[in-house]
Amino acid sequence: MDEFLKNISLFKELNEEQLSEIIKILKPVKFSAGDIIVIEGEKGESMYIFKKGKVQITHQLTLKVGNHHWEKGEKSMAILDSDKINFFGEMSLVTGSPRSATIKALSECELFEINKNDFERLANKRPDIGYKIMKEIASTLSHRIEGLNENILKLTTALSIALSKKKK
Repeated sequence: MDEFLKNISLFKELNEEQLSEIIKILKPVKFSAGDIIVIEGEKGESMYIFKKGKVQITHQLTLKVGNHHWEKGEKSMAILDSDKINFFGEMSLVTGSPRSATIKALSECELFEINKNDFERLANKRPDIGYKIMKEIASTLSHRIEGLNENILKLTTALSIALSKKKK
């Protein structure tokens, strides 16, 4: 278990003794293909560490169809694979705010769940562990925001070009 955790970016700064404390709050969970792991809008109370599997992240969208009709739809935003991504749902550990997306298992998934209350108890008891994990979460979120900013720039540029062509 220690070897597995050492390969998870979230725990890369932890020593053996600190990892043994993390193991105490990890809850193994399994999901079958098609199972919903988290639902967009529900209260976030845990995050997940990937051991094995592939998941799909979707967001609810409301689209205007015609002049007076709105339809709800779902948009696939990303597919996460245990070979590339180590964890997801980390914003729940930080904020506890409602889930920002629905996450569905695309294959059999083996995960470890970290409950927000368990993590906060550990971080209060062991600030050295809490700091290192929160630092890694902050770094991960910063990288994701940078990627989103690039995507927004590309989309606004494409929209601007499309609108300028439409005016001609």
